[in-house]
Amino acid sequence: MPYQTTIKTVRHQLITSFDALDGRFALPESVRSYQHDAEAWSIDDILEHVSLTSHYLLLVIRKGVAKACKRAATQSLPDDESDLEAMKVIGHPDTFAWLRPDHMEPTGATTSAAVQTTLRRQRAECVALLDQMQHGEGCLHKVRMSVQELGKLDMYQWLYFLALHAQRHDVEIDRILAAQ
Repeated sequence: MPYQTTIKTVRHQLITSFDALDGRFALPESVRSYQHDAEAWSIDDILEHVSLTSHYLLLVIRKGVAKACKRAATQSLPDDESDLEAMKVIGHPDTFAWLRPDHMEPTGATTSAAVQTTLRRQRAECVALLDQMQHGEGCLHKVRMSVQELGKLDMYQWLYFLALHAQRHDVEIDRILAAQ
C-alpha cells in the first residue's frame, strides 16, 4: 500500500509530540509560569503558542485533506512515500531562527486547562485527518509552506510539520526545566 511508511511516521510523531506536551500540564503551576527574564516565555506561554500555531495550521490542513480526498475519487494514487526527511529540521530549536506572526504569540488570557483541552482536541483531530488519508490520498493536494522555504508540501507533510513544531517547543520546555 502506498504511503504506509509515511502514515506510520506521521502518526508516531503526532502522538509522541502531543503526549509529551500533555505531560507538561502535570508540572506545578509555579514551574509552568517561571520566566528566567521578563522577555522570555514561560512553559504555559509555549503551550499556548503551540495551540495557537496548530489552530492556524489545521485551517490549511482541513481544507487540504478535503481536497485531497475529493481528488482521490477521480485520480489514481502513486505507489510512493512523502519526503519527510528534509522537514526534520523543524523539530529542533537551534537549526534556524523562526519569526512567528503576531497572531501566534501567547497572550496569557487562556487558562492552562483550556490550553490542555485544546491541545488534546487538536491531537485527536490530527489523527482523525490522517485516518481519512490511509490509502495515500494526502499526496493529491499540496500547499506552499514558507517556513524554511520548504515549498509545496502534501497533507502528510503538513501534519508532520505540525507535529515537529510541537516537538521543537517541547525541547525548549526541557531547557527551561533544566535552567530552573
